[in-house]
Amino acid sequence: MLALTPNRAGLAEADRERLLYLWNATGAAVPDLCVHELFERQAAASPEALAVVHDDRRLSYRELDRRANQVAHHLRRLGVGRETLVGVCMERVPELVVALLAVWKAGGAYVPLDPAYPPERLAFMVGDAGARVLLTQEKLRALFPAAGDGLVCLDTDWPAIAKESAERPAAGALPSNLAYVMYTSGSTGQPKGAMILHSGLVNYLTWAIEAYGVTAGGSVPVHSSISFDLTVTSLYPALLAGGHVELLPEDAGAQNLVAALRRAKNRTLVKITPAHLELLGRTFAADEVVCMTRCFVIGGENLRAENLTLWRNFAPATRLINEYGPTETVVGCCVYEVGPDDPHDGSIPIGRPIANTQLYVLGADLEPVPPGAVGELYIGGAGVARGYLNRPELTAERFVADPFFGGPEARMYKTGDLARYRPDGVLEYLGRVDSQVKIRGHRVELGEIEAVLAGNARVRACVVLAREDAPGDKELVAYVVPEGEAPAGGLAPALRAFLKERLPEFMVPAHFIAVAAFPLTRNGKIDRDALPPPAGGDAPAPADDDLPRTETERTLAAIWAKLLKRERIGIGEDVFDLGAHSLLAMRALSQIRDAFDVNVPTRNLFEHPTVAGLAGVIDRLTFLEASNGGGGDGAREEIRL
Repeated sequence: MLALTPNRAGLAEADRERLLYLWNATGAAVPDLCVHELFERQAAASPEALAVVHDDRRLSYRELDRRANQVAHHLRRLGVGRETLVGVCMERVPELVVALLAVWKAGGAYVPLDPAYPPERLAFMVGDAGARVLLTQEKLRALFPAAGDGLVCLDTDWPAIAKESAERPAAGALPSNLAYVMYTSGSTGQPKGAMILHSGLVNYLTWAIEAYGVTAGGSVPVHSSISFDLTVTSLYPALLAGGHVELLPEDAGAQNLVAALRRAKNRTLVKITPAHLELLGRTFAADEVVCMTRCFVIGGENLRAENLTLWRNFAPATRLINEYGPTETVVGCCVYEVGPDDPHDGSIPIGRPIANTQLYVLGADLEPVPPGAVGELYIGGAGVARGYLNRPELTAERFVADPFFGGPEARMYKTGDLARYRPDGVLEYLGRVDSQVKIRGHRVELGEIEAVLAGNARVRACVVLAREDAPGDKELVAYVVPEGEAPAGGLAPALRAFLKERLPEFMVPAHFIAVAAFPLTRNGKIDRDALPPPAGGDAPAPADDDLPRTETERTLAAIWAKLLKRERIGIGEDVFDLGAHSLLAMRALSQIRDAFDVNVPTRNLFEHPTVAGLAGVIDRLTFLEASNGGGGDGAREEIRL
């Protein structure tokens, strides 16, 4: 399907000038400051303005700044200074924002640690980073048994921290210092830490505030982990512009984001992935999306126009912005705002570079390819990371000299993404350099099959994988989220005939599996590893002693059986082993609420993923509701069985 275009003939000088320089003329003034210094300016300008909201807690800019100063002084006593890496592992509570600002005020850089990660992964990240100090909460202390005296719990240790000075510490981080080290999945089996500088982060945030229209008084929900760089867009622009952030509690199915969007209208912006956007499109009615937010910033995966239909039809004033950018170049480096005349199907372009950023589409010879030709995307400019922590070989491989822009010290990041320039200078994302597979000796690009399959009117969304569930037996499997009702004979016959009309036989999948929604990672991206094998729906019926025994179990089993598209399920079967995932869990919770008139906390569902276990939770919640006279307090209690 796609391959790097040879550049044997070279480019005319005028074309080269346009590709390398005219379309990359993005120079803009940026403050020679760090993020925390920009925050301090805003805190001085509007000290009483609301900065952070979490449930019934509120922090003003003055209070947030003072608390961050106190923690920063405490960190200084623990030896934190410039370039010191500090682990931050906290839930989305106000102390999290305090901690992040405090690390910078002390001069250090933070390493975000998701408390949902397995302890072994957390231990690797802390060890690899050489973090001298860990900021966390008492409830998470057990995740770090080897932390020793360097572990600080901002809740239980606060009485001691509160004795520190509330004045700003002197000599914090400089723009050339690290702001954070964010770990991403590594091809070697261990995560790798991208080292992001304050100068690059300030460049992105300064640009984003203006480009996304972030203003004083506005509200931005923060619903994702700080270990996912999507959160950078949610968290910092509002705090630098005089707005406030609403920290949403952890969940696994975006139900808190849905509730927050129902609770308050006219959000300044909402940053989400395409998979989250599809979920919202399935959840909200047409009249609910009007004035939901002034701007959706969508990033993390390829965005298709079909997922924007609800907002384009019923909330045309909502800005829909596709933001592209790897972690190694500070969140976003390229954007495209969808306009009324854009197509209503197909992939959305990734657009043009942001301020002080250069984008190059290069061939194998590292020379620019002409518009329309396919090349690998390289990113240069202010946002390029310092490299990967403790990975000099990988840094040298992925961060290479920029021969086009910025002088002898300039570098560009080799993304591994395929792209092409349109004649108007807009970039289109086309997939990965390493996305090719071989089926019976034929080279196949999975993205091409997906693009053709997505053109079928019966398909809302699709993913195609090359599976090898039995050694030596590799075959193509298509996973499809249907659009509307499937035909009586199922989707497979119609879709197979559709593809045979458009693709060679070896590119037609052997299996077509209909799914209610795609499983997501905690960061909201499609979890391809969690997609079931072709025989996943053919499990045997449960044994007689595994059938429901009580009315609660019968009702709950019926809910899950319908969601999982099974005739019946056993009360001891783990629903996640049967194909459930975070989005399906959210639907289950909604149906459970309707059936039993109780609100089951998301965490309880994941802790008790069987019908028998969850039925016990529901019975306990029902009892508490009755004991409280229907007041609802019991519905918010997490049950531990």
